[in-house]
Amino acid sequence: MTSLQKCGVIGVGFVGATSAYTLATSGLFSELVLVDMNQKKAEGEAADINHGVSFAKPCRVRAGSYADLAGCGLIVIAAGANQKPGESRVELLGRNHAILSSIIGQLMAVNRYAVLLIVSNPVDVLTYMAQKLSGLPAGRVIGSGTVLDTARLKYLVGQHVGVDSRNVHAFIIGEHGDSELAVWSSANISGVDLADYCRITGKDDSFGAMQRIYENVRDAAYSIIESKGATYYGIGMAVRRIAEAIVRDEHSVLPVSSLITGHYGVDDLCLGLPTVVGKNGAETVLDIPLSDDELRALQASAKKMKSVIAELGM
Repeated sequence: MTSLQKCGVIGVGFVGATSAYTLATSGLFSELVLVDMNQKKAEGEAADINHGVSFAKPCRVRAGSYADLAGCGLIVIAAGANQKPGESRVELLGRNHAILSSIIGQLMAVNRYAVLLIVSNPVDVLTYMAQKLSGLPAGRVIGSGTVLDTARLKYLVGQHVGVDSRNVHAFIIGEHGDSELAVWSSANISGVDLADYCRITGKDDSFGAMQRIYENVRDAAYSIIESKGATYYGIGMAVRRIAEAIVRDEHSVLPVSSLITGHYGVDDLCLGLPTVVGKNGAETVLDIPLSDDELRALQASAKKMKSVIAELGM
């Protein structure tokens, strides 16, 4: 029997540890189990987070083994190998496939009922791998997708037009990576079409201005990594938001990555698309209207990812 008040995090590097922190302080869980190949690292992260829990809602954080993940209703997978100098993405994916295969094998032996949230990169391909390896229903294996990219887009558009980013409604969809695309055709500020809002307020809505915003979103991780070596706060907060939608059964629309079957002419692939998210994970993938150019860009993104999967022989 699983409980959505119990959560597991596998892999406590920068991203996993930061996600564990945001989840422990979210008030969503009564218990959080951290699992890592480096047991001492997991124990240290658990202790550090526990020391601050008294400033938040009660939550027991502990290091554990795969056996301790039995009963978890949500399990976040943030483990994976980092790219070595001169290593191709396909070679990296080959190593991560081996790591993920080991994780899923051990996890399925103790828990086949949790929702799995994949955070490791490249998240869309690894989500696809996790679904195939686990054999779980497609909706219960999801990736963080373009949730963070969409948050970056909302922030930058909000800065550009001078409004709270929570009033910006727009999506980044497709691959969480270089081929992602912004859906400008339906972007709006609290229901007012973005182009109309810019015209009313005298803001620049030229192709050049929008393209610069998109490029800043697409390249944000590169910029942050160049500055500080890794990105983890933004994705940690994105993980918390996805967890909230699942635990509270919100039926919120978030661009998570899940197995796509026929949407936009794409099949048997995981992509970040607007999706209704609730206690069962990805419940409904939405076919939001796209312009012809956006549809072509999405299909090109899908084709690129298909080729990577084919190279891996999956």
